[in-house]
Amino acid sequence: MKRRQFIRSLSLGTAGISLLPVLGNKLLYGAGQFPQAVWVENGEPEQLLKRALQEFGGLKRFIKKGDVVVIKPNIGWDRPPELAANTNPQLVAALVKACKEAGAKKVKIFDRTCNNPQRCYRNSQIQKWAEKAGAKVEHVRPNRFKKIAIGGRVVKEWLIYRDYLEADKVINVPIAKHHSLSLVTLGLKNLMGVMGDNRGLIHNNFAEKLTDIDRKILPTLTIIDAYRILTANGPVGGNPKDVKLTKTLIISDCTVSADNLALSLFGLKSEDVPHIKMAYEKGLAKYDPGKLTVRRVTLG
Repeated sequence: MKRRQFIRSLSLGTAGISLLPVLGNKLLYGAGQFPQAVWVENGEPEQLLKRALQEFGGLKRFIKKGDVVVIKPNIGWDRPPELAANTNPQLVAALVKACKEAGAKKVKIFDRTCNNPQRCYRNSQIQKWAEKAGAKVEHVRPNRFKKIAIGGRVVKEWLIYRDYLEADKVINVPIAKHHSLSLVTLGLKNLMGVMGDNRGLIHNNFAEKLTDIDRKILPTLTIIDAYRILTANGPVGGNPKDVKLTKTLIISDCTVSADNLALSLFGLKSEDVPHIKMAYEKGLAKYDPGKLTVRRVTLG
């Protein structure tokens, strides 16, 4: 199934937040059934991803041979990995390899940065690690945005990056961190990196506008990098004291569900975060938050 068909097929699910039953180390899934989200902790980035994909049924559930896959990390800031402003580069590299192994013909990586693009790509170390893993890492070009109909409550149309729209599959890979405007930046907010126009306009009536636009561009998968999280002074950070090593990764085919799960890392709930609360109200979630099936794994 191509990504555009996949997005059109999304519907509000009724399946579960109970943890899935376990017998020994084996999940008691029904035939062809997998959890709606996986939470893995206490590992290095590559280990976390490998186990999360294993529990989630593997990338071949979503990526077909010959697919063009876009991986959308956060590369927005001129910061090294230790300061937790950008997605972990080792996680990005591991995901590139996993996409290739699943049959992807090409893996593209890009982000519309907030600081100088060359410095962000270099100092985040994402360009180095991703290219070594076989990805095509590109800078966002102004002439590659396409205006699409949004038809939201407030936003009627917006420029979205063409390479994102044309990808067969998209994997959204935000880092979990504090944000001075929206309290947190996770999967829903990470999609601002493919939005054109004056993004400052989105900050006024933020929750309404972000969810209007996101409704049209939800990814195939969301993988939240919580290996390190930024607990204060986000989104740019800069003080090592604000960084917490949590060694966690969350994966779901529902961005809203993944974001909601990640809120516990910050001691928050969906009703505390206006844009996540509104995403549920507008029907952006595939699954009922009260019945989400989650597989939790602690490594080591």
